[in-house]
Amino acid sequence: MIQNMSRKIILLLLAITLPACLFAQIFSTPQELIPYLEDAPEIISRAAVLIDAETGTLLYSKNPDVLIPPASLTKLMTMRLLMKAIDEGKIFYDDLVEITVESWAQSQPRNSSLMFLEPGQIVTVREIMLGMSIPSGNDAAVAAALHLAPTMADFVEMMMAEARRMGMYTTRFTESSGISSRNRTTAAEYALFCRQYLELHPESLREFHSVKSFTFPLSSNMPANRRSGYQTYTQSNPNTLLNTFEGVDGLKTGYIGASGYNIALTGIRDQTRLILVLLGAPASGGGARLRSEESTLLLSWAFDNFKTVRPVIDYSENSSLFKAQLWKGKEDEVTLMLAESENFTSPLNRGNSLQYETVIDEILIAPLAAGTQVGYLLISDEYGVLSKKSLVTAAAYEKGGFFKRIWHSIKLYFWKQKTSKQT
Repeated sequence: MIQNMSRKIILLLLAITLPACLFAQIFSTPQELIPYLEDAPEIISRAAVLIDAETGTLLYSKNPDVLIPPASLTKLMTMRLLMKAIDEGKIFYDDLVEITVESWAQSQPRNSSLMFLEPGQIVTVREIMLGMSIPSGNDAAVAAALHLAPTMADFVEMMMAEARRMGMYTTRFTESSGISSRNRTTAAEYALFCRQYLELHPESLREFHSVKSFTFPLSSNMPANRRSGYQTYTQSNPNTLLNTFEGVDGLKTGYIGASGYNIALTGIRDQTRLILVLLGAPASGGGARLRSEESTLLLSWAFDNFKTVRPVIDYSENSSLFKAQLWKGKEDEVTLMLAESENFTSPLNRGNSLQYETVIDEILIAPLAAGTQVGYLLISDEYGVLSKKSLVTAAAYEKGGFFKRIWHSIKLYFWKQKTSKQT
């Protein structure tokens, strides 16, 4: 009993302290970009995070660590688990999904968004995913969960395990559709999830999230003895920015009274893809309209001011950018490599003509382990530094022989003496 109480106290303390000390650091803004963020729009919605999808650069945030029910954004995790199972060969898009009493449209909570499933229908995994992504069917989310797990409780365990694996440490899921107010996430963690989701499943934008309408059931979905007299529903994607904002091609909207209006958005213009997670537009008083207006405001501002830059860097053996002098080692030169992608986010009106400079923090003396950070690659344009990329050793470097180390010690001594006199 005492152990259980202690565990609860520890979990409570973690819940209080972790958002403040860790999760604001999920994304960061390079120092070079900070002056360009001063004219960012103000919004009414409770929380938002806007990032460059490729570089992970944080361009905008408001209350990034506040826990808010994700509502139907939850369904993206359900879809992630389906696509993960497909990638692993455990299920296939054309597999049939049994529609049980639990996933019957009539069994869903009042005011649920629905795909209009009912027992006896012939429905594939792909159709269930369309039913989640477009009409946001809670019945489809239940059917998906029970297709992968024997019970909803088992599926929730899968959701939570995947959330933790993807770095969502405060997010909590309690069911697969998002109807429950006991689901919780933050704008920062959900943006992190969306970025990984798009990296893992880029095809989902074309196949599911940019599809503007969905008609169900069709004749092929009905058993042979019921292919007349049934009702068909055509429903539009509630993500209105698919129609109104150039480049938007996903991802998902959500609403319950406890959260207000939520949206996870992504769009691409001129090879720059952005991800916006906006949570908590007011639950009443035109909240859906405000969600669209504020999303449009933030995306427009970001596309008008920033771009993803993909530098063309000389990585050849003849390049001096990735070489540095080594002292007291078996070798006289260290080969360096970037510790991260060379791509970066730049102000829109900069970064058209780039220069590169290698800066070594201090004299490199063997031994050096592989992966030791030793300096930076500075990427600049005519106005100054745009990006600072960490450089690390590409291999391990051992000490040289005794006489070489003595000789280098003497050379270093006189070099330091000369340098100190000059300064």
